[in-house]
Amino acid sequence: MKKIILTGDRPTGKLHIGHYVGSLRRRVELQNSGLYDKIFVFEADAQALTDNIENPEKVRQNVIEVALDYLAAGLDPTKSTLFIQSQIPELCELSFYFMDLVSVSRLQRNPTVKTEIQMRGFSGESIPVGFFTYPISQAADITMFKATTVPVGEDQEPMLEQCREIVRRFNNIYGETLVEPNILLPENAACLRLPGTDGKAKMSKSLGNCIYLSDSADEVNKKVKTMYTDPLHLQVSDPGHLEGNTVFTYLDAFATDEQVARLTTDYATLQEMKDHYTRGGLGDVKCKKLLMAVLQETLEPIRQRRAEYEKDIPAVYEILRKGCEVARAAACETMDQVRRAMKINYFDDRALIEEQSRRFQK
Repeated sequence: MKKIILTGDRPTGKLHIGHYVGSLRRRVELQNSGLYDKIFVFEADAQALTDNIENPEKVRQNVIEVALDYLAAGLDPTKSTLFIQSQIPELCELSFYFMDLVSVSRLQRNPTVKTEIQMRGFSGESIPVGFFTYPISQAADITMFKATTVPVGEDQEPMLEQCREIVRRFNNIYGETLVEPNILLPENAACLRLPGTDGKAKMSKSLGNCIYLSDSADEVNKKVKTMYTDPLHLQVSDPGHLEGNTVFTYLDAFATDEQVARLTTDYATLQEMKDHYTRGGLGDVKCKKLLMAVLQETLEPIRQRRAEYEKDIPAVYEILRKGCEVARAAACETMDQVRRAMKINYFDDRALIEEQSRRFQK
């Protein structure tokens, strides 16, 4: 079996560093590892419209923003297929068939669906059906391209489990057709769910607590300066707490010991700095200065690549168009197999036509 990666994002805004450490950085590493036969990375614009139906221009404008973030982060269109969800109509067809395999009660039990509904303020009959059935749409995205591996954050784990359930049920009814995917979580625990700069549980565009990949150096430094730390660490001499301290969570996600040793004069490792902070005598300002330096080293190459791609936007759209062509060809191949398995390939089934012909000629 080929090893295939499928992953993507909703184009509702520019990508932030939570996206980067949660999955985007890993996508680039996997792309460059040479261990996978195919890598599909897509923009889920159709899914984004389920809760932006009255503001399609927002989604339309952010398609190019996300594409620029992808390319700036290091995704290479010669190694990865970058495409747009809405341009693959076969995804709608497969989602429709999957709807018969999932109950309403099962969707209601999905923890990710519950969380997303609460975040957007939906309740009862106000929930758009398309948004409610997001796990089904996501299952179609994954299985359409026969993905064996899906690199995502831990908040998506319930979605992957539901996808696996759908695959098992489909294959049980119609025969072995679809591939059951595996989830690939970030190896660094701090990257599983990066909190917002305000200390909230998750970095979110809607909460305004993000550091974007495209932020300028000044914008990044300004946001770090106001980051949530330890509210009990009032004096430099006070013992500090690491748990819930956003600055140290970010350092865990981004900083290497080599960087700590090079960018500070007092510590050889991040753990040494943590130890000093917890016993007292280390101020938050010094910790934030290290984080600023680490983030700038990470983001400056990304900003530079983005600036180059911004010089030729038509070329970026051409990358997406070609990616859509490749993805569409793969989708058509899968749908041929699905239709045969479901016995709805009427015009391609010569045996069926001949059988019916003989039956009515008797």
